[in-house]
Order: sequence, then C-alpha cells, then structure tokens
Amino acid sequence: MAFLHASGRVGHGFGELSVSGKTRSMRVYPTFFKLAFSWMDAEKAHKIGFQGIRTAHRTGAGRILARITAPDASLRTEALGLTFPSPFGLAAGFDKEGHGIEALSELGFGHVEVGTITGQAQPGNEKPRLFRLIEDKAVINRMGFNNDGAAAVAPRLKSARAALQRLHPNVRPIIGVNIGKTKLVDLDDATEDYLVSARSLAPAADYLVVNVSSPNTPGLRLLQNVETLRPLLRAVGDAADEAAGRHVPLLVKIAPDLSDDDIDDVARLALDLKLDGIIATNTTISRDGLVSDAAKVESLGAGGLSGAPLKERSLEVLRRLKDAVGDQLVLIAVGGVETPQDVQDRLDAGATLVQGYTAFLYEGPFWASRINKGLVKLRRRAAH
Repeated sequence: MAFLHASGRVGHGFGELSVSGKTRSMRVYPTFFKLAFSWMDAEKAHKIGFQGIRTAHRTGAGRILARITAPDASLRTEALGLTFPSPFGLAAGFDKEGHGIEALSELGFGHVEVGTITGQAQPGNEKPRLFRLIEDKAVINRMGFNNDGAAAVAPRLKSARAALQRLHPNVRPIIGVNIGKTKLVDLDDATEDYLVSARSLAPAADYLVVNVSSPNTPGLRLLQNVETLRPLLRAVGDAADEAAGRHVPLLVKIAPDLSDDDIDDVARLALDLKLDGIIATNTTISRDGLVSDAAKVESLGAGGLSGAPLKERSLEVLRRLKDAVGDQLVLIAVGGVETPQDVQDRLDAGATLVQGYTAFLYEGPFWASRINKGLVKLRRRAAH
C-alpha cells in the first residue's frame, strides 16, 4: 500500500506527499476509491484499506509519513487533563480492536478512539452489515460491536500507548477507549458487563467512553434513560479509576435521535455525576433527507446512518449541549465532519475536540493531514 520512491516521495498508489519542501497532497484518492473500492463489499474494502495502513506502519513507511502529516504545534489542544496534538481525531468504529493505533496516528489524527469493545468477545451481526450510500457520502452499518473482547484488546492498548510515548516523549497522540454492552448480556446485567471492560481497559486508556447509543445492539439505547444511566456511569467511573490507579476521564456518547428534553436530561446528569465530557453524536436511525434511491435505502435494512446527512443534526445537538453545560464539560463533536471548515464550525459551536470517521472512507489516508493543514490556514486567516 505504501512505498518510498527514490526521489524521496511517499507513494500509495493513490497520491503522493513530498517529504522535502512543501507538502503537497494529490487529490486522486476519490478516483482511486471509485475504481478500486466502490464496487466492492464495504466491509471487505474497509479491511483491505486498514490492512494497507497497518502494512505501511510495519514496513517503516508510516514513520516517513508521520514527518509530513504531524499536526502543526499551533493545533495542540488541552482537554480532559491531556494535551492533544490536534483537536481532530478518529472516531470509534474504524479500529474496533486496537490493531492499528500507531499506524493511524501516523496519518495525523490527534487521537484515536478504539472500539466499541465489549466485556465478552462477539462476532457481531450477520453479514452483509456495512453499506455505502455514495451519493450521500454516507454509510449504513449494523456491525453489532464485533470485537475480540476486553481481555484480548487490553494488551494491544498497553503496547500502543508505550510505543507512542517512546516516539513522542512530549506530546503524543491520545488513545480513547469506547466500551459497550455484550449482546448476549441482559439489560439487567449491563452494568456488570461494562465493568468487565472498564477494569480491563482503563489502565491503558487516556479516556474512556460509555457507549449507550448504538442502534445495533437490541435494547442498548434504553440505557440512555437517565434513571438507568446514572448508576451505570457512576459504577464505571469508580471501577475505571480503581483499576488504573488514577482518574481516567469518563465520557458518555449519545444518539442524535434523542429529544431535546432527553439531551437536557443527559447534560444535567453529566454535570451531577461530574463526568468529564459528552460525545455528540452517534449514528442515526433516521433516513430523512437522503438523495440515494429510497427503494435502495430501504432494501439495505436496519442500521445506523453516518456521514454527511448527519451534519446539521449533530451540530444542533452540540449547540444544545453547550448551552446546557457551558465550559463545565468537554464536548466532543462527531457526525458529518468532512472538511476543515466543518471541524472549525464545531469548535466555534463549543466543541473542544472533533472526530470523524465516515469521510475517512471516502477521502482517503491523507484526510486527517488535510484537515489539520486546513485548520491552520483558517486560523491564520481569522487572525488577520
């Protein structure tokens, strides 16, 4: 997937970046995507692309890439008691099991959120379970938290964190860990299941996210009810801190489909429990406003929709949360983020950090680097 030209350029078959002189990103990936991936099963294409990124890391090409994709120092962001190299990071869902944290950080992401990870290993839902809506720059997924389980993922996190610390002794990319409920566990036993993950994963996590908002685990979203959410979050927070021997920043990830009243309730609960932050938002079960053929969309079945169609709603939820919590909590915005301006809009609306995922599939491996460089340009322009 990656190779080093004799001329000192890093090539990937879909664009090049110059190691010396001005960094230049060739926007040929959309054409590459159309030819190589658009016709392929989406989950298979994801695996191939992710494997290519990891191969670049293993062969040392990622280290060369990192020299030119590293975020400008001006983008460093203080949040959750941590220093992030950039406010822009990769949302949960891309690296579900912690296999590529170092490799992904070499692409310029300021943080990588791993997961969703469950207390027990599980295969997820039946395939096919990941579908592209190319006309909408969107994805529908009903993956179902397929992962190796907390016990298997924990050593990978520990190893990646140590490696990043060695490579970046001052400011390293941050590792977030997103945990969810094992499908076979009853809702009545959900808290204990989350605690299995918290105890295993917190020692190597920079921050921890409780995911109660995926639409692909039956009944999971019922846990967003404040009466249920309160004891869950309190128990997870206590267990994580005890296991890690330090305070592990704790956040909750909510759905864009919550009513305004429910959003306000979650905000009040987060303040009451002294959570560190809220991530807004997860995928939506709505299919409103799509340009893709309605019959085709219906034929794909259930699942969470992510990507460009989520842009406005995720921004609405962010603004409502900001009004409710002010500067007392860290807000991480995700949903429909494609461009540097999208990221800046969310920062202006009250987010401290911003995440993306779906556009990564369409924009290619230099997407994070383009976002970071675009943010620097926007800020310089604003300063003048």
